[in-house]
Amino acid sequence: MTSTFCLREVRLRLEEQESVLPDKVTAQLGLKAGQLLCWNIVRKGIDARRKPAILRVYTVEFDVDEQTARSLRQQDNPRLTEVIPAAPLPRAISRSRECRALVVGMGPAGLFAALRLSDAGVHVTLIERGKPVEERLQDVRRFWAGDGLSAQSNVQFGEGGAGTFSDGKLTSRQNHPATRQVLETLVRFGAPAEILYQAKPHIGSDRLRSVLIRFRQELQRRGCDLRFSTRLTGLVCRDRQVVAAVVDKSGEISCDALVLAPGHSARDTYRLLLDSGILLQTKPFAVGLRVEHPATLINRIQYGLESHSQLPAADYALTWNDKETGRGVYSFCMCPGGVVVNASSEEGGVVVNGMSDFGRAGEYSNSALVVSVRPDDFDQKDALAGVRFQQQWERSAFVAAGGRHLAPAQPLCEFLAGRAGQLRSSCRPGVVHTDLDLVLPDFVRQGLRRALPQFDRKMRGFVSEQATLVGIETRTSAPLRILRDERCQSISHAGLFPAGEGAGYAGGIMSAAIDGLRVADNIIEQNMD
Repeated sequence: MTSTFCLREVRLRLEEQESVLPDKVTAQLGLKAGQLLCWNIVRKGIDARRKPAILRVYTVEFDVDEQTARSLRQQDNPRLTEVIPAAPLPRAISRSRECRALVVGMGPAGLFAALRLSDAGVHVTLIERGKPVEERLQDVRRFWAGDGLSAQSNVQFGEGGAGTFSDGKLTSRQNHPATRQVLETLVRFGAPAEILYQAKPHIGSDRLRSVLIRFRQELQRRGCDLRFSTRLTGLVCRDRQVVAAVVDKSGEISCDALVLAPGHSARDTYRLLLDSGILLQTKPFAVGLRVEHPATLINRIQYGLESHSQLPAADYALTWNDKETGRGVYSFCMCPGGVVVNASSEEGGVVVNGMSDFGRAGEYSNSALVVSVRPDDFDQKDALAGVRFQQQWERSAFVAAGGRHLAPAQPLCEFLAGRAGQLRSSCRPGVVHTDLDLVLPDFVRQGLRRALPQFDRKMRGFVSEQATLVGIETRTSAPLRILRDERCQSISHAGLFPAGEGAGYAGGIMSAAIDGLRVADNIIEQNMD
């Protein structure tokens, strides 16, 4: 018989290899070599408080025999805990009642909802306005090469959702019991196993694509009906209950439950919902710019070192509350060793985002720097007011860039203090040197100018001649919420289940996936015999 224990805060210097972790554990607990029957890493982080003497910090889980376990239980060590096996999460089981679910959108919420529903024996049809990830990648690359924008296959639309062209972060503010399940599912479909224990896990845009293909293949193996290049264009309702969806203005798909996971850029879908009488509500979001620095500069600020084989490209998170306005100014979606990309989904507008591959080996690191936008900042004649606000400034960016799909950009010190500088940017397909005051609301540019010196106090060197600002970042989150009740069903129309980031209930890959599972579980429960 064996017992499992967990020791936190096991520290390694940069020159030490992970293979010495068992020796560290036994030494710290007063055990002998061989008393650890097996071990594994359950968490890994970095302690950079004493730069450049960086430490890697681990939580190690290990098994011991019962005699050793009795001695460990007598230790008064706050970093040592015995691992009590957790009860497994309830799994969906097949139901005898026939249920047909239509899932709209193949982002994280839609994919995980479809997977959970299929677990329960629900017949699932999954539609996506964009293309499979292999074809979508080609369309995006052609756009970045200057060959024109595809309205239905771009950085925002297609298999995997907007997160397909991102850093692939798997962090969430939620401490949800399904987090581990989502991570394990991604690993099963080919994600790197280290996401199970990294303090800040990420897949990277390159690895995420292959994960999506395996996810698709599993859904097809289960009999799910997957339809690409298929757009939701109408709802069929009876007595305020959704009973079918109209696709491509002609075809009709009947359903008992419609999971609506449209993503935060499906503006025509929002218009459809408003015209159909679905209750929507404006919500706060944020608008700003992308800031780029050389990755070695951020490493030096954060680590005291420009690079080290045992250290990933450094990240950061910055926040500041503007007491004059009450607005938050903060960094968002930081991409170490990544690139800035044109993420437009509409002609006549420019919006940028950040993207990193798994290795995060790019020359630059970038992050959004955004200012909070409140519903009272725009005319609220209907729930699409936030959408129109986003579009207004995306169009301004397009005009400032000369009516092309390039991104307006300006050296940070020029924006902040009027000092001329040289543009250095990774942005695809390119940038145009512009006065960024032309593409930002007054309160956003003022908030950024007040915040940047504060950020430089927290990270000395952040305000640098080597930094470039690229605009405009408007798609930080959905500008509205599709109102639902505690059972995840629309409060105005039965049978409609809004899900994920585009519905206003998530903010990133992990929270969207978890929300998709939650929605699916509610559908299953409501269709039990």
